[in-house]
Amino acid sequence: MTSRIYRIAIVGASSLLGKELSGELNESLLAASNISLLEEEEETAGQLTAAGDEAAFIQKIDSTSFEQMDFVFFVGTPDETRRHWQEARKAGASILDLTYVLEGEKDVVVMSPWVSEVEGRQAPAAPGVDLGTQAVVPAHPVAMMLALVAARVQAKLPVRVLTATVMEPASEHGRDAMDEMHQQTVSLLSFQTLPREQYDAQVSFNLLPSLGGVAKVHLDAIESRIRRQYKALSHGVLPELSMQMVQAPVFHGYVASVFVETEKAATVAQVEEALTGEHIDVVTRESEPPSNLSAAGQEEIMVRVTGESEGAEQGTRFWLWLAADNLKLAADHAIACAAELRRLRPSGKVQ
Repeated sequence: MTSRIYRIAIVGASSLLGKELSGELNESLLAASNISLLEEEEETAGQLTAAGDEAAFIQKIDSTSFEQMDFVFFVGTPDETRRHWQEARKAGASILDLTYVLEGEKDVVVMSPWVSEVEGRQAPAAPGVDLGTQAVVPAHPVAMMLALVAARVQAKLPVRVLTATVMEPASEHGRDAMDEMHQQTVSLLSFQTLPREQYDAQVSFNLLPSLGGVAKVHLDAIESRIRRQYKALSHGVLPELSMQMVQAPVFHGYVASVFVETEKAATVAQVEEALTGEHIDVVTRESEPPSNLSAAGQEEIMVRVTGESEGAEQGTRFWLWLAADNLKLAADHAIACAAELRRLRPSGKVQ
């Protein structure tokens, strides 16, 4: 993977996720790559931004933007992906869609190499990435997070029930959503009218299972996507997922309360041992509990396990408290997908 310098384009580079991805690429095995930062809008093109420790200019997308590219990451708006993914495909680039527009397109695979690695031989043969795969959708970070946790536990302690309540942060929906939550907080404290363009509801100092009818954020669609992608990642070997999304009054970071029921009795220590491994940081009771604040900037999913049985007694019901940096997790996972895509599709038009 590191034997040559790759050419990488990030479409939507000025977005929160675009900036995170650019920084993470410069800290990854692809750090020596030539990275192009692309945007559609004239006012954004030409802006100076940071790409890791380097300064870089954002370029406007044109007819030559995707020529000779090895990877194109779409992290901007869904409309940008719709308008330009075919151009990237025709140029021979490997496409990674983090806007989820391509989910359901022919020959486009929802993938998570982190989950697949844990599932290993548990999973039956299923359609996946192969030499003919040019475009993939890195699984939604919540779908990946829940599938990874389920796969780890399932590998040692067969799971009967998996349910989750997931708190959605504002940064998942970009700068406008974060700005509106901030402005709502300011307006509430000064007894002013609340802005509602993004959420069509009060989200500051509030927890909501659904938003207003004209909201630009659609929790039900997000929940459906996570369920669908979790099922795709499970390959029939992971427990069925029951879940609910809740809009949380936080700017950044996922937290989730996950209930797991195992078929056989186990201790908290045994569940912790099952979870231990790459991409998961098991936080014991001796440390502060995971939170969206403590997860900020962390590469791993933080997990604390508690049981319904007291002390070291065995039981079958456990609560997992998860926390993760949503943008960093999505960026690192997308880079892992790129590495896997190149490994399984080592040659193409632009090699």
